[in-house]
Amino acid sequence: MQGSKAALRYAKAVISLAKDKNLTKELNEDMGLINETISENDELRTFLKSPVIKNDIKKNALLEIFKNVNPVTVEVFKLLIENNRIEILSLVASKYRALYNEMNNVQVAKVTTAFPLTPALEAKIQGKVKELTGNEAKIQNIIDESIIGGFILRVGDIQYNGSVKAQLSNLKREFKNNAYVSKI
Repeated sequence: MQGSKAALRYAKAVISLAKDKNLTKELNEDMGLINETISENDELRTFLKSPVIKNDIKKNALLEIFKNVNPVTVEVFKLLIENNRIEILSLVASKYRALYNEMNNVQVAKVTTAFPLTPALEAKIQGKVKELTGNEAKIQNIIDESIIGGFILRVGDIQYNGSVKAQLSNLKREFKNNAYVSKI
């Protein structure tokens, strides 16, 4: 992904500054808001990437959109604008959150389901996460109706696929490999 290395460098600098000022939690909340707002708004992403729009207009727009953020976050906006890197703001925010979670030993478990998680199902998945990793994790639910049922769990580089779609695919493969069934 373009700008990923630069975003990581900026995020490391921001988290270092946040540690010094004892503001890591506040900035993590700001970065979550920034990342969510930009990723959900195509117009804002296009606006930030546009080379035609002047940096002052971008800065004023960001200050208006994110009125209640910490002054350190405002300085991040200014720094990225000065260095002509404002288009990677969302990526910087995402990298900051990953560094924050790593610093606080918080794992994020991405759970793909065909429907929104219920509290009972979330508890079962939390048990599976504990079984696979030995730790608890924040659960992020992704809805994908194509998996039919069950769930796909990703924690770090560990993946557990308990979806109906995967089970049907495995069954199909077994039938194809079975000499008796494939002749029918």
